[in-house]
Amino acid sequence: MLLTGAEGLKALTEAYETGYALPGFVAYNLETVQGIVAAAEASEGHPVLIQAGSSPFGHAGREPLMRLALDAATRSTARLGVHLDHSRDLNEITACLEAGYTSVMVDGSHLPFAENVKLTKEAVRRARDHGAWVEAELGALPGDEDVSTNATVAPSTMTDPAQAAEFAAETGIDALAVAVGNVHGFTTHEIHLDLARLSAIHAVTPVPLVLHGASGLPTAELHPALTQGVAKVNVNAELRRAYLQAVAAQLPSALPGSDVVSLWRAGREAVTQAAIRVIAQLTPQSA
Repeated sequence: MLLTGAEGLKALTEAYETGYALPGFVAYNLETVQGIVAAAEASEGHPVLIQAGSSPFGHAGREPLMRLALDAATRSTARLGVHLDHSRDLNEITACLEAGYTSVMVDGSHLPFAENVKLTKEAVRRARDHGAWVEAELGALPGDEDVSTNATVAPSTMTDPAQAAEFAAETGIDALAVAVGNVHGFTTHEIHLDLARLSAIHAVTPVPLVLHGASGLPTAELHPALTQGVAKVNVNAELRRAYLQAVAAQLPSALPGSDVVSLWRAGREAVTQAAIRVIAQLTPQSA
Protein backbone atom coordinates (compact mmCIF):
# COMPACT_ATOMS: atom_id res chain seq x y z
CA MET A 1 0.00 0.00 0.00
CA LEU A 2 1.14 3.50 -0.76
CA LEU A 3 1.34 5.44 2.49
CA THR A 4 -0.05 8.94 2.58
CA GLY A 5 2.35 11.72 3.43
CA ALA A 6 0.88 11.90 6.93
CA GLU A 7 1.26 8.14 7.39
CA GLY A 8 4.83 8.29 6.14
CA LEU A 9 5.68 11.11 8.53
CA LYS A 10 4.08 9.17 11.38
CA ALA A 11 6.24 6.14 10.52
CA LEU A 12 9.33 8.35 10.46
CA THR A 13 8.41 9.89 13.81
CA GLU A 14 7.81 6.47 15.35
CA ALA A 15 11.21 5.31 14.16
CA TYR A 16 12.80 8.45 15.61
CA GLU A 17 11.12 7.98 18.97
CA THR A 18 11.79 4.24 19.16
CA GLY A 19 15.41 4.14 18.04
CA TYR A 20 15.28 2.46 14.65
CA ALA A 21 15.31 3.74 11.08
CA LEU A 22 13.31 3.60 7.89
CA PRO A 23 15.34 2.36 4.92
CA GLY A 24 15.38 4.51 1.81
CA PHE A 25 16.34 2.33 -1.16
CA VAL A 26 17.28 3.97 -4.47
CA ALA A 27 15.54 2.46 -7.51
CA TYR A 28 16.67 2.83 -11.13
CA ASN A 29 14.46 0.51 -13.16
CA LEU A 30 11.73 -2.13 -13.08
CA GLU A 31 13.89 -4.82 -11.49
CA THR A 32 15.22 -2.63 -8.69
CA VAL A 33 11.73 -1.35 -7.89
CA GLN A 34 10.39 -4.91 -7.83
CA GLY A 35 13.31 -6.09 -5.70
CA ILE A 36 12.74 -3.35 -3.13
CA VAL A 37 9.01 -4.05 -2.98
CA ALA A 38 9.61 -7.79 -2.54
CA ALA A 39 11.99 -7.08 0.34
CA ALA A 40 9.41 -4.84 2.00
CA GLU A 41 6.75 -7.53 1.62
CA ALA A 42 9.07 -10.10 3.19
CA SER A 43 9.87 -7.86 6.16
CA GLU A 44 6.66 -8.08 8.20
CA GLY A 45 5.23 -4.62 7.82
CA HIS A 46 8.41 -2.58 8.27
CA PRO A 47 7.84 0.69 6.34
CA VAL A 48 10.16 1.16 3.37
CA LEU A 49 10.83 4.10 1.05
CA ILE A 50 11.28 3.60 -2.69
CA GLN A 51 13.60 6.42 -3.69
CA ALA A 52 12.91 7.17 -7.34
CA GLY A 53 14.75 10.44 -7.59
CA SER A 54 16.66 12.95 -9.64
CA SER A 55 19.67 10.85 -10.53
CA PRO A 56 17.74 7.71 -11.60
CA PHE A 57 15.43 9.95 -13.64
CA GLY A 58 18.46 10.63 -15.83
CA HIS A 59 18.55 6.94 -16.72
CA ALA A 60 14.90 5.90 -16.90
CA GLY A 61 13.13 9.21 -17.49
CA ARG A 62 11.14 11.00 -14.84
CA GLU A 63 7.63 10.08 -15.89
CA PRO A 64 8.22 6.33 -16.49
CA LEU A 65 10.16 5.77 -13.26
CA MET A 66 7.83 7.95 -11.22
CA ARG A 67 4.76 6.04 -12.43
CA LEU A 68 6.47 2.68 -12.01
CA ALA A 69 7.37 3.36 -8.37
CA LEU A 70 3.97 4.77 -7.45
CA ASP A 71 2.10 1.90 -9.13
CA ALA A 72 4.29 -0.74 -7.48
CA ALA A 73 3.78 0.83 -4.05
CA THR A 74 0.02 1.12 -4.54
CA ARG A 75 -0.35 -2.52 -5.58
CA SER A 76 1.88 -3.95 -2.85
CA THR A 77 0.76 -5.35 0.50
CA ALA A 78 3.77 -3.68 2.17
CA ARG A 79 3.79 -0.21 3.75
CA LEU A 80 5.65 1.85 1.17
CA GLY A 81 6.40 5.50 0.63
CA VAL A 82 7.72 6.93 -2.63
CA HIS A 83 10.43 9.52 -2.07
CA LEU A 84 12.14 12.03 -4.35
CA ASP A 85 15.83 11.90 -3.48
CA HIS A 86 18.41 14.68 -3.97
CA SER A 87 16.38 17.17 -5.98
CA ARG A 88 17.70 20.66 -6.62
CA ASP A 89 14.84 21.61 -8.94
CA LEU A 90 11.60 23.07 -7.58
CA ASN A 91 9.77 22.22 -10.80
CA GLU A 92 10.83 18.59 -10.44
CA ILE A 93 9.72 18.60 -6.82
CA THR A 94 6.32 20.00 -7.82
CA ALA A 95 5.89 17.40 -10.57
CA CYS A 96 6.58 14.56 -8.14
CA LEU A 97 4.25 16.01 -5.53
CA GLU A 98 1.48 16.36 -8.07
CA ALA A 99 2.05 12.75 -9.17
CA GLY A 100 1.54 11.51 -5.60
CA TYR A 101 4.98 11.25 -3.97
CA THR A 102 4.67 10.96 -0.21
CA SER A 103 7.93 12.78 0.56
CA VAL A 104 10.63 14.80 -1.15
CA MET A 105 14.23 15.70 -0.45
CA VAL A 106 15.29 19.17 -1.47
CA ASP A 107 19.07 19.31 -1.74
CA GLY A 108 20.47 22.81 -1.32
CA SER A 109 23.66 21.55 0.32
CA HIS A 110 25.71 22.99 -2.56
CA LEU A 111 24.40 26.49 -1.87
CA PRO A 112 25.42 29.12 0.68
CA PHE A 113 23.45 28.79 3.91
CA ALA A 114 20.97 31.60 3.23
CA GLU A 115 20.21 30.31 -0.28
CA ASN A 116 19.79 26.77 1.02
CA VAL A 117 17.26 28.11 3.55
CA LYS A 118 15.38 30.00 0.83
CA LEU A 119 15.21 26.99 -1.52
CA THR A 120 14.19 24.65 1.28
CA LYS A 121 11.45 26.93 2.60
CA GLU A 122 9.86 27.06 -0.83
CA ALA A 123 10.04 23.27 -1.18
CA VAL A 124 8.38 22.92 2.24
CA ARG A 125 5.62 25.30 1.20
CA ARG A 126 4.89 23.31 -1.94
CA ALA A 127 5.02 19.98 -0.13
CA ARG A 128 2.54 21.15 2.52
CA ASP A 129 0.04 21.90 -0.26
CA HIS A 130 0.21 18.20 -1.20
CA GLY A 131 0.36 16.64 2.27
CA ALA A 132 3.93 15.42 1.84
CA TRP A 133 6.86 15.60 4.24
CA VAL A 134 10.23 17.14 3.46
CA GLU A 135 13.84 16.15 3.97
CA ALA A 136 16.65 18.66 3.39
CA GLU A 137 20.44 18.49 3.62
CA LEU A 138 23.00 20.61 5.41
CA GLY A 139 26.69 19.88 4.99
CA ALA A 140 28.39 18.36 1.95
CA LEU A 141 28.47 14.59 1.55
CA PRO A 142 31.49 13.40 -0.51
CA GLY A 143 31.18 10.97 -3.40
CA ASP A 144 28.81 10.25 -6.26
CA GLU A 145 25.25 9.00 -5.88
CA ASP A 146 25.51 6.54 -8.77
CA VAL A 147 29.15 5.40 -8.88
CA SER A 148 31.50 4.49 -6.03
CA THR A 149 34.41 6.93 -6.28
CA ASN A 150 36.49 5.97 -3.24
CA ALA A 151 35.48 9.26 -1.63
CA THR A 152 37.23 10.70 1.41
CA VAL A 153 35.83 12.94 4.13
CA ALA A 154 36.83 16.58 4.58
CA PRO A 155 35.98 17.66 8.16
CA SER A 156 35.29 21.22 6.96
CA THR A 157 32.28 19.99 4.95
CA MET A 158 30.55 18.26 7.87
CA THR A 159 27.27 19.55 9.28
CA ASP A 160 27.66 22.28 11.89
CA PRO A 161 25.35 21.65 14.90
CA ALA A 162 24.60 25.33 15.47
CA GLN A 163 23.72 25.84 11.82
CA ALA A 164 21.59 22.69 11.87
CA ALA A 165 19.45 24.08 14.69
CA GLU A 166 18.98 27.39 12.88
CA PHE A 167 18.29 25.65 9.56
CA ALA A 168 15.59 23.39 10.98
CA ALA A 169 13.92 26.28 12.79
CA GLU A 170 13.89 28.59 9.76
CA THR A 171 12.78 26.09 7.14
CA GLY A 172 10.17 23.94 8.93
CA ILE A 173 11.58 20.71 7.51
CA ASP A 174 10.51 17.29 8.77
CA ALA A 175 13.91 15.56 8.49
CA LEU A 176 17.52 16.64 8.09
CA ALA A 177 20.23 14.78 6.18
CA VAL A 178 23.60 15.28 7.84
CA ALA A 179 27.26 14.88 6.93
CA VAL A 180 29.06 13.29 9.87
CA GLY A 181 31.78 11.21 8.20
CA ASN A 182 29.47 9.27 5.88
CA VAL A 183 30.15 9.17 2.11
CA HIS A 184 28.24 8.22 -1.02
CA GLY A 185 29.28 4.85 -2.43
CA PHE A 186 31.76 2.21 -1.32
CA THR A 187 35.28 3.28 -0.39
CA THR A 188 38.52 1.53 0.54
CA HIS A 189 39.04 4.15 3.23
CA GLU A 190 37.84 3.13 6.66
CA ILE A 191 34.70 5.07 7.50
CA HIS A 192 34.05 6.30 11.02
CA LEU A 193 31.00 8.36 11.86
CA ASP A 194 31.61 11.42 14.02
CA LEU A 195 29.16 10.34 16.71
CA ALA A 196 30.01 13.29 18.93
CA ARG A 197 29.02 15.67 16.15
CA LEU A 198 25.90 13.62 15.45
CA SER A 199 24.95 13.73 19.13
CA ALA A 200 25.44 17.50 19.20
CA ILE A 201 23.20 17.91 16.14
CA HIS A 202 20.56 15.67 17.69
CA ALA A 203 20.62 17.64 20.92
CA VAL A 204 19.71 20.94 19.24
CA THR A 205 17.68 19.80 16.21
CA PRO A 206 14.13 18.63 16.99
CA VAL A 207 13.60 16.64 13.78
CA PRO A 208 14.59 13.12 12.72
CA LEU A 209 18.04 12.90 11.13
CA VAL A 210 18.91 11.10 7.90
CA LEU A 211 22.10 9.20 7.12
CA HIS A 212 23.00 9.05 3.45
CA GLY A 213 25.80 6.85 2.15
CA ALA A 214 25.15 3.93 4.48
CA SER A 215 26.08 1.16 2.03
CA GLY A 216 28.67 -1.10 3.59
CA LEU A 217 28.69 0.80 6.87
CA PRO A 218 29.53 -1.68 9.65
CA THR A 219 26.84 -2.40 12.22
CA ALA A 220 29.17 -1.12 14.93
CA GLU A 221 29.11 2.30 13.20
CA LEU A 222 25.46 2.25 12.19
CA HIS A 223 23.68 1.19 15.37
CA PRO A 224 25.05 3.97 17.63
CA ALA A 225 23.75 6.47 15.08
CA LEU A 226 20.23 5.13 15.58
CA THR A 227 20.40 6.22 19.22
CA GLN A 228 21.39 9.76 18.19
CA GLY A 229 18.35 10.76 16.17
CA VAL A 230 18.95 8.96 12.86
CA ALA A 231 15.54 7.68 11.76
CA LYS A 232 16.09 7.24 8.01
CA VAL A 233 19.03 5.51 6.35
CA ASN A 234 19.69 5.68 2.60
CA VAL A 235 21.15 2.69 0.76
CA ASN A 236 22.10 2.69 -2.90
CA ALA A 237 25.57 1.29 -3.68
CA GLU A 238 24.90 -1.90 -1.73
CA LEU A 239 21.92 -2.70 -3.97
CA ARG A 240 23.81 -1.72 -7.12
CA ARG A 241 26.70 -4.02 -6.28
CA ALA A 242 24.38 -6.92 -5.44
CA TYR A 243 22.58 -6.46 -8.76
CA LEU A 244 25.78 -6.30 -10.82
CA GLN A 245 27.42 -9.26 -9.09
CA ALA A 246 24.33 -11.40 -9.71
CA VAL A 247 24.16 -10.38 -13.37
CA ALA A 248 27.87 -11.07 -13.86
CA ALA A 249 27.51 -14.54 -12.34
CA GLN A 250 24.52 -15.33 -14.55
CA LEU A 251 25.96 -13.94 -17.78
CA PRO A 252 28.05 -16.97 -18.90
CA SER A 253 25.02 -19.25 -18.89
CA ALA A 254 22.67 -16.60 -20.27
CA LEU A 255 24.82 -15.41 -23.18
CA PRO A 256 24.67 -18.54 -25.45
CA GLY A 257 20.87 -18.40 -25.56
CA SER A 258 20.58 -14.62 -25.29
CA ASP A 259 18.57 -15.26 -22.12
CA VAL A 260 18.24 -11.68 -20.93
CA VAL A 261 15.29 -12.55 -18.69
CA SER A 262 17.50 -14.73 -16.50
CA LEU A 263 19.84 -11.76 -16.02
CA TRP A 264 17.04 -9.48 -14.95
CA ARG A 265 15.63 -12.15 -12.66
CA ALA A 266 19.00 -12.74 -11.00
CA GLY A 267 19.55 -9.02 -10.50
CA ARG A 268 16.09 -8.52 -9.05
CA GLU A 269 16.48 -11.37 -6.56
CA ALA A 270 19.90 -10.05 -5.49
CA VAL A 271 18.39 -6.61 -4.80
CA THR A 272 15.65 -8.24 -2.74
CA GLN A 273 18.08 -10.19 -0.59
CA ALA A 274 20.39 -7.21 -0.07
CA ALA A 275 17.45 -5.02 0.92
CA ILE A 276 16.15 -7.64 3.35
CA ARG A 277 19.54 -7.67 5.08
CA VAL A 278 19.52 -3.88 5.41
CA ILE A 279 15.97 -3.82 6.77
CA ALA A 280 16.98 -6.38 9.41
CA GLN A 281 19.88 -4.13 10.45
CA LEU A 282 17.52 -1.23 11.01
CA THR A 283 14.68 -2.91 12.88
CA PRO A 284 14.16 -2.26 16.62
CA GLN A 285 15.17 -5.85 17.45
CA SER A 286 18.65 -5.31 16.01
CA ALA A 287 19.18 -1.68 16.89
